[in-house]
Amino acid sequence: MTAPQQLLRTVYADLSELFQALATDGEEWAPTGCRGWAVHDLAFHLLGDARRALVGLATPAPGPADRDAVTYWRAWEPPEPGNDEALRRSRAVASTAVAFADLVEDYAETTAAVLVAAGRVPAGERVRTQGWVLEVDQLLSTLVVEAAVHHLDLVAHLDRPGPAADVLAEVRRVLEGLAGGPLSARWDDATAARRSTGREPLSDEDRAELGVRAEAFPLFG
Repeated sequence: MTAPQQLLRTVYADLSELFQALATDGEEWAPTGCRGWAVHDLAFHLLGDARRALVGLATPAPGPADRDAVTYWRAWEPPEPGNDEALRRSRAVASTAVAFADLVEDYAETTAAVLVAAGRVPAGERVRTQGWVLEVDQLLSTLVVEAAVHHLDLVAHLDRPGPAADVLAEVRRVLEGLAGGPLSARWDDATAARRSTGREPLSDEDRAELGVRAEAFPLFG
């Protein structure tokens, strides 16, 4: 099993366990760190990402890769202030399309299928997702980062465990690639993820330390 596969197995298992606990405790409508979305809405979004992973892993692509685990994220900008239409649409669909208990079960089944599919595709094989071509291990890293950042969103207002240390370390590696250098040593990996994606504002001290690189923040949204 490759390192990205193992990280993906970890983050998917942790999210499935978290969803089960939130369903048991009736916290599906608790707020999250993703503006305008409750737990239910974010779980629906994460299910969609797992389904996208299945499609990508089953879509071989000829030619050279045009994205990797870092450059994939350069296309994802945070929404402009007040531009909440996509968030509202997602919430409307999520709240009417499926009960949370079914959503939790679907997520566990779909992510298990993703892990099986990932194990059947050689690490260097190229696949297509969202119009871009990536090697499989690079795609798996993007899935790890997406799931880990949203795991932080899920627990932003809850007393629940966040992502595993090795998963957050992968997030930081990708963010430092986007930033063009190391992030602040004062930030733990969870703080680095939140501040680099605009979930927490940069302080004056952060901006002074980052210098001109601060202009690129948030690195993706």
